[in-house]
Amino acid sequence: MIAAVAGTFNVLHDGHKALISKAFELGDFVFIGVTSDKMASETRSDIVPLYLRKRALSEYLNTFSKGYSIIIIEDIYGPEEMDEADILVVSEETFGNAKKINLSRAERGIRPMQIEVISLLGAECGGKISSTDIMRGRYARNGRTDVPDVVVGSGNHVKVAAVRTVMERIYGSVRVTGIDVKTGVSPQPFEDETRTGAINRARNALEDHDLSVGIEAGVFKKEDGLYDYQYCAVLDKEGRITVGTGMGFMYPDSVAELVRGGMTVGDAVHKVYGNTDIGKKQGAIGLLSKGLIDRKALTEQSVTAAMIPRIWEER
Repeated sequence: MIAAVAGTFNVLHDGHKALISKAFELGDFVFIGVTSDKMASETRSDIVPLYLRKRALSEYLNTFSKGYSIIIIEDIYGPEEMDEADILVVSEETFGNAKKINLSRAERGIRPMQIEVISLLGAECGGKISSTDIMRGRYARNGRTDVPDVVVGSGNHVKVAAVRTVMERIYGSVRVTGIDVKTGVSPQPFEDETRTGAINRARNALEDHDLSVGIEAGVFKKEDGLYDYQYCAVLDKEGRITVGTGMGFMYPDSVAELVRGGMTVGDAVHKVYGNTDIGKKQGAIGLLSKGLIDRKALTEQSVTAAMIPRIWEER
């Protein structure tokens, strides 16, 4: 018996997990349809990149003992591969789409699926739990509002996802939102500008949040070449700042030469490797390490390092 479930999964939350858990309960194997960035952008103005959504899904799906396959979908019907599904698990909200899918199957001579409808989970402040409200910082993944309120001084989804991951490891449930702020440093920070940019991001984002997080990557000149280090600054309501860095890595000479000539790292990597939009995707580290580590994992290092003094004091 093959079960199927589908969604955008912009931020994987308890409502999504209820749907997925039911699919694994009913099926011996599960198809998980994930909307492409193009499909998701047709109904949403703010989309977490597909590779981040798939990564978060995989981490959760690997907690189940049954087999599964993540399938990218471009419309509500999905590719022909999903015709093999026997059961479709949906929420009350998407039951209408389920009926359309079964109608399409019938027209193509394929046996309709059994439809299993799951009730929507509610948030403490009212209404259903939604990725949109989680991204706006209204509540945590589980719909709770009485949790630490964290703001990130950037709208970059990679940075926000990394902060959410680290803060959840520390506090359990958190509210996290990202806002674009001024850094007060050059587009390509060098040396001390990097730390300053991280602190400025945290200061300019704090407002009435419990914690604010500023993250800035910069270039550092060493004896043997140009290195990248990422700084993270965490600021609280009392005005205390804690700072940490992630691991450093050296740029290839071809990239370093262009950066010394005035290019940003992103432009230099694009010129040398033809890669596009690295800042909001896997980052230079993902490209240069051939996928051994990506920008989210690198960012988690700097955020963790900045939180170490606070973690130690809480013990």
